Amino acid sequence: MMSKVAHGIVSNMRSILPRLGASVKGGLVSCRSSSKRPELSEHFTLDEMVANEKLLQYDEGSKERTELETALLGVLNRVEHVPIVINGQEFQAKEDFQQVLPYDIQQPIAHYGHAHRVLIQMAIDKSVEAQVKWDKVRLSDRIDIWERAAMLIAGRYRYNIIAATMLGQGKTLRQAEMDVAELVDFMRINPVFLRELANYEPIRGDTQQKCRNSMRLRGLSGFVAAISPFNFTGIAANLAYTPALMGNSVLWKPSDSAILSNYFVFKALREAGVPDGVVNFVPAEETTFASVVTQHPKLAGINFTGTSTVLKVLWQLVAQNINFYQNYPRLVGEGGGKNFHFVHSSAEPETAVACTIRAAFEYAGQKCSSCSMLYVPESLWQNHIREPLLGITASLVVRQDATYCDSFCSAVINRRAYDRIYMWLRYIDQSPSCQVLVGGSCDKQRGYYVDPTVVLVKDLDNIICREELLAPILGVYVYPDHKLKETMDKVAQINHGLTGSVFAQDQSFIEEAYDAFRVNVGNLNVNDKSTGLMVGQQPFGAGHMTGTSDKLGTPHSLLRWTSPQVIKESYKTHRNIFYPYMQMNDQEQEFAQSDMVSQDESSFGHFNSDGRQ
Repeated sequence: MMSKVAHGIVSNMRSILPRLGASVKGGLVSCRSSSKRPELSEHFTLDEMVANEKLLQYDEGSKERTELETALLGVLNRVEHVPIVINGQEFQAKEDFQQVLPYDIQQPIAHYGHAHRVLIQMAIDKSVEAQVKWDKVRLSDRIDIWERAAMLIAGRYRYNIIAATMLGQGKTLRQAEMDVAELVDFMRINPVFLRELANYEPIRGDTQQKCRNSMRLRGLSGFVAAISPFNFTGIAANLAYTPALMGNSVLWKPSDSAILSNYFVFKALREAGVPDGVVNFVPAEETTFASVVTQHPKLAGINFTGTSTVLKVLWQLVAQNINFYQNYPRLVGEGGGKNFHFVHSSAEPETAVACTIRAAFEYAGQKCSSCSMLYVPESLWQNHIREPLLGITASLVVRQDATYCDSFCSAVINRRAYDRIYMWLRYIDQSPSCQVLVGGSCDKQRGYYVDPTVVLVKDLDNIICREELLAPILGVYVYPDHKLKETMDKVAQINHGLTGSVFAQDQSFIEEAYDAFRVNVGNLNVNDKSTGLMVGQQPFGAGHMTGTSDKLGTPHSLLRWTSPQVIKESYKTHRNIFYPYMQMNDQEQEFAQSDMVSQDESSFGHFNSDGRQ
């Protein structure tokens, strides 16, 4: 039988999201209390269902196809000015940069400037001021803003954000649509998580008539720095606006390569009602921004997605200044990793090939969850996997224009990414343990193009098997069937990534895989690709040196951005000093207490009224 304590915990913390249903418009429930003061915490009903945003299909002649084509032309025909926005005021920098199309570097779609140190410092000051007021805004009012934002992004802003993501970040239509749908999910489902968290009450036990225990969710004291990546518009916005939902003020440093889509999101959230100063839009040079925010005593946290190398640098900067902060800054980071597909001899080859091609080459392998290594048994490689894998990869259409609907992927994001990938291709070409099976070419005359590449790797200690490439390069290792366990152990040792996938029909092997890959990845998929995780359904995040595993898409990620306060309000006061086991009767206790008081009073007898002896 469940104890009262266990029952209280379960009833308070039970989530309704596993049923893919949760509240979006629950009203407030009055809290039971004998106190007549205004409630310090809010409780919500969880009575309506919500599902992930439905993907639009964009069939020829459809309304959404027409709307998108108009939005694409609008972005292409106008070079948008993207300002620095601090506390609602727009600023321009001295230097002017351009966001260009990755597949046509002569075509700009936005121009912008970087905030200098003084502007970043101003943004911090305004953020700190705004946080004090914003933290006092009721949770229900914040939730209303986020729900309006979800409607705006799913509706009127949808096509402009998709167009800017397709053009500025080189995404195909499907990839951009999924990205914006994920953004809607964050805006719609995070408030659901907040309702669930707010409904928690500390256990009262047998003291219900004596006191009331409550907990309110406060923001962190200071400001949060959100440093977002180029590859996902939805994740970029989530990094800035999840801390804001929890009562924090934020400096959002967008990626230069995603600045237009991020700015459209920023405008949508301002229209939805996010007050000026709560989220400040601060494009800046990376090292300058990191230096200023980590040297400020009011730094309350950093929310980051990017490379593990940069995450380590940020951590070191915070550690160096730990004695100067007024908080212990919260550090939340996702650095990606070496994601893999592991194929068992019982797997369906067609499924393994299809999932691997999508996971490795969609968006030119630039997702943090992209498949970078494929492990195949000898019994399947030569006759069942090699030919379809190489044949389909060679036929993938890499268009000069990401907006072509028959394009599988487009150019990589920028010159820096191209140069890095070019060096990897040179290494592969010169390595004796690597053999290019298909692809291996690249070109930067018009845009930053890299052909989808499959590389046979003969040595698991080769750096290609270990390092995150963030590129359309798939390493393949063919293992002897009799060395299955040995290979799995090696993969668990060298592939620390966000996601991993196993392909098999043998249930006993799948159980072995659960154990073998328990620690090295944050998300493990069975008979499915490593990419395509959905908010609320497959929360994502990894540990080790790939990230802090805070699992975006769950209530846990929201808890990182709150500093709860527990309040105990007593209704039945006690005046006893002595405990029953001390065996003192009432007269003895009364005498002891009066004697203590008289001694205290006599100690003042040698002092005059002015305090002098």
